[in-house]
Amino acid sequence: MPKKDFSEVKKEVRKIIADMAHIPVKDLKEEAKFVEELGIDSMMALEIVASIEKKYKVIIPEDDIPKVTCLKNVYDLLEKLL
Repeated sequence: MPKKDFSEVKKEVRKIIADMAHIPVKDLKEEAKFVEELGIDSMMALEIVASIEKKYKVIIPEDDIPKVTCLKNVYDLLEKLL
């Protein structure tokens, strides 16, 4: 995959998560906890992971999935994988 402008990746990922959490993109804070603050359950979390993996053609290691608790964690993880 060609090196993409990471700000573009952030924007796309933020939209994926906001859509799945049914909240406006502008209300999605980088530090908001997915489960506690956004009500994202484990099934939604797996859908988010699957969407990101499919879109960016990456594999998020299973060990890393529980560490993904907020948008900032997703960005950090993707930065390493892309």
